[in-house]
Amino acid sequence: MENVKPYLQLLRPANILTAISDVLAGLALSSTLNEVDVHYETNLLLLCMATIGLYGGGIVFNDVFDAMIDREERPERPIPSGKVSVRQATLFGSFFFTLGLLAAFMVNVSAGSIALFIVIAALFYNKWAKHQLLIGPLIMGLCRGANLLLGIAIIPPNLLAIGYIAVVPTLYIASITVISRGEVHGGKKSMAIIAAGIYAFVLAAIALFAYHHHFLVYTLFCLILLMALIYPPLLQVVRNSNAKNSGKAVKAGIIGLILLNAAWAMASGSFMLTGIIFLLLPLSFCTARFFAVT
Repeated sequence: MENVKPYLQLLRPANILTAISDVLAGLALSSTLNEVDVHYETNLLLLCMATIGLYGGGIVFNDVFDAMIDREERPERPIPSGKVSVRQATLFGSFFFTLGLLAAFMVNVSAGSIALFIVIAALFYNKWAKHQLLIGPLIMGLCRGANLLLGIAIIPPNLLAIGYIAVVPTLYIASITVISRGEVHGGKKSMAIIAAGIYAFVLAAIALFAYHHHFLVYTLFCLILLMALIYPPLLQVVRNSNAKNSGKAVKAGIIGLILLNAAWAMASGSFMLTGIIFLLLPLSFCTARFFAVT
């Protein structure tokens, strides 16, 4: 188990659960336009495998490219601590990327193309864009937006019909990425205020979608829970933008993705998928106690 634990730390299991919720929410959104075909269970399983591979690969390569920085800032991580070598981590991340691509292409070409975009964007972000003020958060957000599209791609024509919805998680994750820059040395109050405004836009967009599909009352429950999770730690950053508060805000924002996706599913009228997504929340909280989220 001691040999396995560093690799699990690289994967950040709690985060992977949030990625699975993206695919489930995408399926729910897609079902508002068409009934999924008789093979949807198999395709959904493949898409969940795909997002595990894509997110797992991306997060592992994050640590691969940050190995030198982490020796100074986060020496407890698996690579700088010597528990996993850069070569081993590279092979590990490559395996997950390959798994993600193969699983996605087994569903359809659209899903495979989205998966390929995520791999390229994740590597681009980890290698270069991460250190850029504006393009970094945007690229990270696009990776997450594409992950939602992965679920919608279970019915490829729906990508053109409702693909614009990916703007919402893109902005949400971009704001979290901005906040995350204060996890080591502290952040900026102004960035937290901007993030609060973006969160408000995200909540309003989902509420509007729910109103259009006549499920606003039910969806408000999810949105209120999401607000209760993400806003208190963010307000702490506004009051004091130190590294500890920034870290808490980032953790809440990442785990809050499950509630965000539950809201999408509820707004789509998919009560079963909403319930399944909600089940991921306690799992994510429990996993986050043992493995770092950021």
